[in-house]
Amino acid sequence: MDVVPQLQKQFVDLIASLYHEGFLDDQFLQLQKLKDDSNPDFVAEVVSLFFEDSEKLISNLAKALQQPVVDYTQVDAHVHQFKGSSSSIGAQRVKNVCVSFRNFCNEKNLDGCVQCLQLVKNEFFVVKNKLETLFRLEQQILAAGGKIPILP
Repeated sequence: MDVVPQLQKQFVDLIASLYHEGFLDDQFLQLQKLKDDSNPDFVAEVVSLFFEDSEKLISNLAKALQQPVVDYTQVDAHVHQFKGSSSSIGAQRVKNVCVSFRNFCNEKNLDGCVQCLQLVKNEFFVVKNKLETLFRLEQQILAAGGKIPILP
């Protein structure tokens, strides 16, 4: 039995579940449409940069929230950056937590900020894991001689 149709179905099913569960939004589809034959790894490269930046931002946020006197302006700037980068790749659940996080920053609510940091870390690592699985599926499809299914 040919493995390509099976991998393509897994790919389509995974994308559908990522949308259905709210991990991704239409921005991810827009990003996918920018991928072409001259730059087939475009989405993976952009998302990889998002992963690197996000891990730095999470680390910076954790440090900022552990200070004896929290600089909420600095925390808010990090969260704003995180919200923008997650929005640009379509990481909807990460972006949504960032919205709540910013509200707690504006209220100077340390407990709320700490809770949001944990939530945003969880959402980030879940979406990172799921997108890494998606990109592995893409590589397996290509390695087996197949084409990546075109998303609607």
